[in-house]
Amino acid sequence: MEAPAGETDQWAPWRRRLTGSGLLVPMGLDGLWGRGDRFERIVEAVASALADLGADQHAERVRFPPVVSRSTFENSGYLRSFPTLTGSVHTFAGDDRDHARLLHDLAAGEDWTPSLVPAGTVLCAAACHPLYPTITGPLPAGGARWDVYGTVFRHEPSPDPARMQSFRQYEFVYVGEPEGATRHRDLWVERATTLTARLGLDAHAEVASDPFFGRAGRMLAANQQEAGLKVEVLAPTGPGPGLTAIASANCHEDHFGEAFGLRTADGAVAHSACVGFGVERIALALLWAHGLETDAWPPAVRSGLGL
Repeated sequence: MEAPAGETDQWAPWRRRLTGSGLLVPMGLDGLWGRGDRFERIVEAVASALADLGADQHAERVRFPPVVSRSTFENSGYLRSFPTLTGSVHTFAGDDRDHARLLHDLAAGEDWTPSLVPAGTVLCAAACHPLYPTITGPLPAGGARWDVYGTVFRHEPSPDPARMQSFRQYEFVYVGEPEGATRHRDLWVERATTLTARLGLDAHAEVASDPFFGRAGRMLAANQQEAGLKVEVLAPTGPGPGLTAIASANCHEDHFGEAFGLRTADGAVAHSACVGFGVERIALALLWAHGLETDAWPPAVRSGLGL
């Protein structure tokens, strides 16, 4: 995890503190981390606090594996907007001759991946993506809500510990009428900022846009920001020059409703909205703000997390 020639690795001291204390376990690639027991305890506490925060929503609790079908991934539109972040699962499906070729390439230190073929699954890019194709029939009046928690993947290698390639998202999702989607987004922006204040984090919310790929993507980002569809809650997670998004509330408009045939009670195309919390990022924000020893954290923070 060395910085490119001529560049300063500003996160190196922070990484050494995290790994030296056993909170994170280096795995040899930028953005790929094991989590020590103490770090997992923080993550579990954050997830529990989020579940409590959304308990009054009476959302249906559902959990999905870290992979989705290729058709779900394609229908989500993620590949069109974020091809550089994508991870596809491949496997071996050849015969003995193909296996011998693979072993030859492996022994020779050559690239053996051409021997693999797509497995029909793709690494999940957002915790809510597996949800939409499971919604059947018209939605009830007033829409429906889900509590979703899962592991996601984004190919975004970085020396910054807060930019993990594989991480967990806790989401609260609404699907229904447009007004309900907007209310859901606004409610969760307020709740996210209230929670971060309660946890002693120096966080604030601001309108943002996604890093859509390509020239057309820059127009999408501009339109998204102008319409105020995405609001991020930002906080320090380490020594970097800027703040990191630890939560994001998004109005999708009718994107997923059109893609997956979702209809409101009156037959209109459903709108959706979600809030996603990066639990590892919140854990890192807590460690940066309050120190590496949770026993020394402010009593109000420990109490708020049930530590």
